Amino acid sequence: MALITLPGSHFYSSGLQTCRILTCLRKYLSPYKKSRKIMCQGYFSLQQRQFRDYFHHAYCRKHHSEKGSKLYPFGGSVLFQTAARDRFEQNNGHVDDPRFYKELNTFTSSEQVLKFVSTLETLSDTMAAAALYRVSEVEREEGDQKIPKTVLENEIFRALCFQFEYESTNLSDTGLVTALQALTGLHVEPQSNLLVNLVTECQNRLQQGHMTIQNLCMLGECMVKLQNPNCAMLKEIILQLQGKKLQECAPEEIVAIYTLLQAAFGEVVQHQDFLDQLNNLSISLVYKFSPKITSQILNALVVLNQTRAFPLVVKLCIHSVRFVSHFTNEELGKVIEGFIHFGYTDKFFTQALEQRVSAFCLTMHPESISKVMQYCGKKLILSKPIFNAVAESFVYQAEIFSPVQVSQLVVPFGKLNYLPPNAPLFFRKLENTVRTRFKSFPPQALLNLLHSCTRIGRHPVNYVAKLFSPYFLQRLQAQELDLNRSSLAQLTQLYLTVVLECPFYKGPKLLPQYQVKSFLIPPYLLETPMDLQLYKTVIVGLIDLLKAKRYFASRVSTPYCYTVDIEIKLDGEGFVLPFTSDEDVYKRLALCIDDPKRFCLNSHNLLGKEAIKQRHLQLLGYEVIQIPYYEVEILQSRCELVKYLKKKLFPHSYRFH
Repeated sequence: MALITLPGSHFYSSGLQTCRILTCLRKYLSPYKKSRKIMCQGYFSLQQRQFRDYFHHAYCRKHHSEKGSKLYPFGGSVLFQTAARDRFEQNNGHVDDPRFYKELNTFTSSEQVLKFVSTLETLSDTMAAAALYRVSEVEREEGDQKIPKTVLENEIFRALCFQFEYESTNLSDTGLVTALQALTGLHVEPQSNLLVNLVTECQNRLQQGHMTIQNLCMLGECMVKLQNPNCAMLKEIILQLQGKKLQECAPEEIVAIYTLLQAAFGEVVQHQDFLDQLNNLSISLVYKFSPKITSQILNALVVLNQTRAFPLVVKLCIHSVRFVSHFTNEELGKVIEGFIHFGYTDKFFTQALEQRVSAFCLTMHPESISKVMQYCGKKLILSKPIFNAVAESFVYQAEIFSPVQVSQLVVPFGKLNYLPPNAPLFFRKLENTVRTRFKSFPPQALLNLLHSCTRIGRHPVNYVAKLFSPYFLQRLQAQELDLNRSSLAQLTQLYLTVVLECPFYKGPKLLPQYQVKSFLIPPYLLETPMDLQLYKTVIVGLIDLLKAKRYFASRVSTPYCYTVDIEIKLDGEGFVLPFTSDEDVYKRLALCIDDPKRFCLNSHNLLGKEAIKQRHLQLLGYEVIQIPYYEVEILQSRCELVKYLKKKLFPHSYRFH
């Protein structure tokens, strides 16, 4: 983390510089000019006489330092010589102009914020702290990890920091913690005089025990960011929060506590009872939550892994449905992450997503689009409006997606076995993207993407040779520390696909040490185990039809990694052979007992892993017969089941040896 040091002397390195800075303080922060209105307590003040006295002191100090005098050591902090009445005073009962905060939030650069502050006639400590906080926000949005030089040299910024350093005891609680939060967000060096003074004053206020919930939470977040090895303050903050009357808390205070506990994850383990109390209380307040608060609390529950708070999760997920069209991209991503993490689905939420994605997909943030696709993929939701809109968006603006986002976007198409209407354009664009940015893809993301394409019959022949190369396998192994069975299974199925479906491929083969023996391995990415109840139902009908159990076998492993649910052997004349017989086998029937887990959610669309399995079994010589659950469930009797199986297996006739 990049840190900077803001020592006291940094703000007045020369007499001229000191004059300019203090002139800024007098010009913009002084309330005593006749042309300006009288201000309430809590406002900056520097009278002309004190300004002259202080400037003279600072200039003389500089002069003596240059002459080698030891009267005024220049390296340390300088005393702020003003009368007590001219220091910061706590903002008792003063209500800051809401227009100030409204306008402050419209600015998108530090220069705009500081220029706006310079135009104000009056400025309270809370307003000044809010301005600093807005500076930290816009710099964080721009990705800067240290204060830009243009901000650091800005006279208004330096004047504000100077005043905060020497007037910390006269700040209001809100102004104090907001200033500390802003400066920690700007990565100011924790050992600087500025932060030391503010933290020391915060500690004094904390010991008094009068800080509000909002201020306690802001202070706690600052302590976490400062990574203070002494966690006594953080523990004291949580203890004081436990002593508050949570029943009287507003939604903003509830979310502030969640945000603090999320940041101080290590401390939560010791205070799970407090978190349980907070979770139970929040259930009755969900109806009051705004879109922002809803997303923040859901995100906190995900980070804190609050599986015990599932009733609260359900209420938040249901509550979020009404806000789908109002969420920002960031908020929507947090809500979707909550749905994924806790395994919750809601058809009304999906419908609202469909409306939003269909209407605004071309303007949505790439991260939001990839989150939506992850949600559909994880919950097996085949939403054609979403998939079609995303495919269209990718064709027109593929360059805005990062390599990882491209993989997250494409994988659900293969997982759910769906080709969009613009499939030719979509995969042509995908191929161009992979070709031009091949080296930018992380190994696992590239493997997931190309493997997903094979599931829907789009074979990445041009890149298979690179995936089977020792260089790529070493990169993949380095990323995972050790190649797991899921990655090896994906590589094996890719190789099997090339052998069966791309006979013209003459590139390198996948070495045996990277191949698995069976795809039916946890977490079952490539095959789904049979549903036991559906399997037993089909077995009863087969025994009645074939008159004996010896004419079929269950869970048959093949030399090609797949496991056949039920296999029946026929000779050249159509006779059913005992399964133990290996002679005169002319045809093999592979019965696929497909329960709901092998289909997309609330759909009859087969999953990609089952579709490619059946396709490969056919290429291996099997006659694949699908026995889907939705056809078996409507049968009313055992007799109907036998007739159904006879029609499926032997549509014309059958015989027995």
